[in-house]
Amino acid sequence: MQHSLPEHYHTLPPFRDLFSKGVPILMYHKIASRPSRVRLKGLYVTPANFIRQLTELKENGFVSCGLAEACQDGATAPRVALTFDDGFRNVVQNAMEPLNRGRWRALQFLVPSCLGHLNQWDLRDGEVAEALMDAAQVRDWLGAGHAIGSHSLTHARLTRLTQRDAREEIFASKKKLEDTFGVAVEHFCYPYGDWNEAVRELVMEAGYRTACTTEFGVNTPATPPFTLHRITVRHPTRTLRSLKRRLLESL
Repeated sequence: MQHSLPEHYHTLPPFRDLFSKGVPILMYHKIASRPSRVRLKGLYVTPANFIRQLTELKENGFVSCGLAEACQDGATAPRVALTFDDGFRNVVQNAMEPLNRGRWRALQFLVPSCLGHLNQWDLRDGEVAEALMDAAQVRDWLGAGHAIGSHSLTHARLTRLTQRDAREEIFASKKKLEDTFGVAVEHFCYPYGDWNEAVRELVMEAGYRTACTTEFGVNTPATPPFTLHRITVRHPTRTLRSLKRRLLESL
C-alpha cells in the first residue's frame, strides 16, 4: 500500500525510497526540550530524538557529506548532509557530543551580528528567546571538525531589501565570519527560504560555493548548487491523521 510522504523528517522508513534517489540535506534548528509558550513547536527536536535519528541513519549505512558533495555523483555509501540553522547554543550543548561520537560532520549556518546574543528576528514575531552560540562555542564547533556557513548578517528577508542592503547582508556576513574564525565560508542559507534570482546572483558574486533553500526534496547532479533542497526535521505532530498514518506504516 502506498502512503503519502510526510512533509517533515522524523524517522527514516517513510523516506527510504526518496533518499535512494538523491542526497538529502536535513535541516535542524534547536536540539532541546521544548519550553512553554513556543510558537513554532516543531522546530525543537529533543536530544533523545536527535540521537535516535543519528543511530537510525548510521545503522542503515548513511555517512555524512558536505554541501558541495550533495549534488555530486560517485559515492558508494548513501549520504546525508546535516545542517543547523541560526546557531542556537543548545546545538553545541546537546548535539555536538553525539555528532562527534558517531563521527558525523555537520554545518551550522550562523548570523554573525547576533553571535552570543538572542534570536532577535524571532522575538519580533513573539517567539521565545533562545541563546545563540558565542565566538568561543563556534571555535569549539570548528575544532571538532564541523563547518560554518552564513545565514546573512542579521537574518533578514533578503527579497524585501534594496539591492544595496541585500548585498551588505550577503557579502559582509561572509567577511565577518571569515575574519573572526579564520576559515573559508563557502556556503550560504537564505533566511526564511526567501530568495529570488537577484538574491541568488549576489550570493554567487560573493564567492560562495552553494546556497540552501527550504524547498523540499533530495539533491542530484542536476540540482543547481545555489538552490539546494532541504528537508526540515521536526518533532512529530500528534494528530489523528498522523496516528493513522503511523498505524498503517506498521502493518
